[in-house]
Amino acid sequence: MRRHLLTAAAAGAAALALAACGTTEPAADGAEKSAEPITLTGANGTEVELDGPATKVVATEWNVVESLVSLGVEPVGVADVKGYRTWDSAVPLKNEPKDIGTRGEPSMDTIAALSPDLVVATTDLSAAALKQLREIAPVLEVESADAADQLGLIKGNIDLIAEATGTTEQAEKVNESFDAKLAEGKKALADAGLDGTPIAFADGYVTSGQVSVRPYTSGSLIGTVNEELGLENAWTVEGDESYGLGATDVEGLTELPDDVRFAYIGSDEEESATPFAGALANNSVWKSLPFVKNGDVHRLPDGIWMFGGPGSMEAYVDAVVDALTAK
Repeated sequence: MRRHLLTAAAAGAAALALAACGTTEPAADGAEKSAEPITLTGANGTEVELDGPATKVVATEWNVVESLVSLGVEPVGVADVKGYRTWDSAVPLKNEPKDIGTRGEPSMDTIAALSPDLVVATTDLSAAALKQLREIAPVLEVESADAADQLGLIKGNIDLIAEATGTTEQAEKVNESFDAKLAEGKKALADAGLDGTPIAFADGYVTSGQVSVRPYTSGSLIGTVNEELGLENAWTVEGDESYGLGATDVEGLTELPDDVRFAYIGSDEEESATPFAGALANNSVWKSLPFVKNGDVHRLPDGIWMFGGPGSMEAYVDAVVDALTAK
């Protein structure tokens, strides 16, 4: 379950994009056709050269799949299509891409058969897999996460992928829409007198009958968005330097303040990923928690990918504002 939700990420600097100079002209599909080759610098300083905007694109991780869809690019290959449709229905696929295998171990044969002109991968993928992919097609590698600047990273990744696919105008719209949604959500919470409200967002999973809880600290993407909305992150545990995720158990929840609002996202299709409404229902520690007794546990809608891009985070803003202002 841990691997399905998220693989460990290497820390690094946010990806930087360098667009090639040259004239552009609109294409029929709204993308930009470049008269010159495109040179990009991805994560870890890897350089990518393209003859022009990529149209046949394969994506090895769900956050970059979401970025492509948000930019109006239909990927020809996607890792774990079923999983994406389960966990990221906020930015749904509009086509029927080929399933290229798991996010951690994509099938090189399947990808080669698609003859892509670009593969978009993240720093979560192993160096060995990236090397194999580069023997098939140009690979644009983007940083998977950065607890020091999650919002800057997701916007930068959108811009970088847009440079590669000739969709820079759409990228501007995506990022502007996200900024507007954050401002809208912040105002709605302030108007409801909820500015500064402590919130603890988490996910959990059940392994061999044991429930593990994963706090989303202030360094996480969700945690960062919550703070942008004017909420206070109630977690005191430390998160990792990439995703800002911590680790605790049911007993650890007793450290949260009595007035905290607890929020999570689960999946009806994966019961083990939703312990707060399942495995903990009859747990004495869980039932004794003040926020549980007060009805301040909020299950947000399924299908909002907690590690996605601006599209998922817009859906999250709507969901958390609706949940907190409903009471």
